[in-house]
Amino acid sequence: MKSDSTGAEPGQAGAPAASPCRRRCCLNEAERCLGCGRLLAEILEWGHASDERRRVIRRLAEARLTLG
Repeated sequence: MKSDSTGAEPGQAGAPAASPCRRRCCLNEAERCLGCGRLLAEILEWGHASDERRRVIRRLAEARLTLG
């Protein structure tokens, strides 16, 4: 399911940001997950990050995947 630009699932306005994890975890030499685009530090931070921070992490991860 694709999320909107806020990171919430479609039809769930105000819902917490969903994890971008795609269950294809593999870190490259820069410690970036090739599956979701998050950095290792962001993956580790996710569990205790605020909803606002999670949305920022999602946007950064999406940008990394888009840029390659």
